[in-house]
Amino acid sequence: MQSPQKDTDFYLRFEEQLQASQEWPGIYLFKFIVKAGAAQKALLKSFFNDFNPDFSEKNSSKNTFTSLSVKVKMSSPKEVIAIYKKTENLEGVMAL
Repeated sequence: MQSPQKDTDFYLRFEEQLQASQEWPGIYLFKFIVKAGAAQKALLKSFFNDFNPDFSEKNSSKNTFTSLSVKVKMSSPKEVIAIYKKTENLEGVMAL
């Protein structure tokens, strides 16, 4: 369950949408789906160590996946995008 690598145009549009959708710095909610038992969940969580994150997790009905939500204060859309770019190649992790 690996996300395809995003192109530059996608991130430019996403940055514009983020800039228009809220004030910065501000609270941003990241959402990920992680394959159950994936060692990548700890690595994914470590990407937020510098941001005083508020994590919440919910297992799927068959416990095959975990929904991971992360609320953090981000300084800018570029900071949000940097996190998403770090997660792109994590096997077993899908950003929503």
